[in-house]
Amino acid sequence: MAGHSKWAQIKRQKQAADFRKGQIFSKLAREIHVAVREGGPNPETNVRLRMAIERAKREGMPKDTIENAIAKASGAAGGAQEYETIVYEGYGPGGIAIMAIALTDNRNRTASVVRHTFTKYGGSLGETGSVAWQFETLGQIVVATNGHDPEEIALAAIDAGARDFEVEDDTVIITTEPDQLSDVAEKLQQAGYQIRQADIQRVPTTTVELEGSQAQSALKLLEALEDLDDVQEVYTNASFPAEVRGAV
Repeated sequence: MAGHSKWAQIKRQKQAADFRKGQIFSKLAREIHVAVREGGPNPETNVRLRMAIERAKREGMPKDTIENAIAKASGAAGGAQEYETIVYEGYGPGGIAIMAIALTDNRNRTASVVRHTFTKYGGSLGETGSVAWQFETLGQIVVATNGHDPEEIALAAIDAGARDFEVEDDTVIITTEPDQLSDVAEKLQQAGYQIRQADIQRVPTTTVELEGSQAQSALKLLEALEDLDDVQEVYTNASFPAEVRGAV
């Protein structure tokens, strides 16, 4: 797969240069809302909320915005909405598998928009379970090297309970079991390493290499899905050539 990049890597590059903070903050607030509704407003006892708050801080979300999102979800600010998580599965150009994770207060609206987006960009929405078997649910931590030896970071992660690692540019991508994510991330942070990202991911078990126009079309579909207000995360088993990655 030399010269190719996974969608997850492209997303990280895109987010690093993404100035549409309003949309990012809206999605983060929604994630905080759901975390509070599921496990309460205390991040000390609610792991999902703690991870959501940490991610919001890393993205530069103001403290009062985070606190307002927690208060609104807990009912302290009134007008709490109810969201549900829906996983959409489908196919893109070249037959690639795609999973889109949505948080929505109107499943009919979201299903319609997601289906339209798949169709508009040359894909098709599938049935539940149609592509999920091609992905594994794992914890993923992105650690900035910041002058540290990548192997030093990797060994610290393995000692903390991580499953695997991969060096990517100026970061180390740590893989964990889902229930070990928070613990490993906390130990790495305590050891003085900078955590850029820590969340649950759907990782493809194998990848499909795309070239030329198929790669361009697939990337447009993935970006269109990720730009939808109700969609929180998009995953695929596609890998892209360097020239497509560089155009992001």
